[in-house]
Amino acid sequence: MRSQDTVKLAPSILAADFARLGEQVAEAEQAGADRIHVDVMDGHFVPNLSMGAPIVQSLRRATQLPLEIHLMITDPDLFLDEFVEAGSDSFLVHWEGNDNLHRTVQRIRTLGKRATVAVNPATPAAVLEEIVQDLDQVLVMTVNPGFGHQQFIRTTLPKIERVRELVERRKPGCEVEVDGGIDATTAPLVVRAGATVLVAGSSIFNDPDGVATAMKRLRAAIDHTEDETDLAEQAALQRSR
Repeated sequence: MRSQDTVKLAPSILAADFARLGEQVAEAEQAGADRIHVDVMDGHFVPNLSMGAPIVQSLRRATQLPLEIHLMITDPDLFLDEFVEAGSDSFLVHWEGNDNLHRTVQRIRTLGKRATVAVNPATPAAVLEEIVQDLDQVLVMTVNPGFGHQQFIRTTLPKIERVRELVERRKPGCEVEVDGGIDATTAPLVVRAGATVLVAGSSIFNDPDGVATAMKRLRAAIDHTEDETDLAEQAALQRSR
C-alpha cells in the first residue's frame, strides 16, 4: 500500500438514527472517522428523498470533521451556495445527467471546496478521462444510488482498478472513494482494487454492538489488507533484485 494512500473512513449518516444523529456522529468521530458523508437526494435524480442544507448546518455544530456532500440531485449547481453557507467542505456530483460537468466542477472549486465526480455502477471508468485532472477525488458507486442497505456489486471491482490506473496516470494524489455495501467483508476487496476512501453506512450505524465497535471492526479489516499488500510488495521487490 502506497504511503499516500492510507485508507480513510467516511461514515454515511443516511443509515444513522436521526433521533440521535449528533450523538452517533460524535461516536464515529471519536472512533476515528476521517470525514462524514451526507447523502442528498431530490426524488428525481434518484427515487428517494433525503436531507438538505439544514441537516448540514446542524452537523457543522456537532463535529469538526470535514463534511462531504453527495449531491444525488438533478441540478446540483442551484444548491451549492446554500450548502457552502451551511458548512460543507466538499461536493460529490454525478457524471450521469449533468449537461456541463466541467462547469459544475469549476464552480465548486471557485467556492473553495473539494470536487469529486461520482460514477454509477453501469458507467464506464473511461468517462472520467477528460475531467479527472480537475478533481480532488473520484467516487465509484458500488451500489445503485438512492437507498442504503444495498448489497455490494462485485462487478464494480475491475472498474475500481481501472479508475485507480487512470488516476495514477492523469492525476496522482487524487483520491479514489467507494460507496455502497461496504463492510468488514467487502472493504478488503475494494482496498485491494485501489480504493483509498470508504463510505460505510449500515455497517457502522446499524451494528448492534454500537458505532465504536463497528468502526474498530472495519478498520481492522482494512489494516489487515494493508499489511498483506505491504508484504506482497516487499516480496515482489525481493524477487526483482
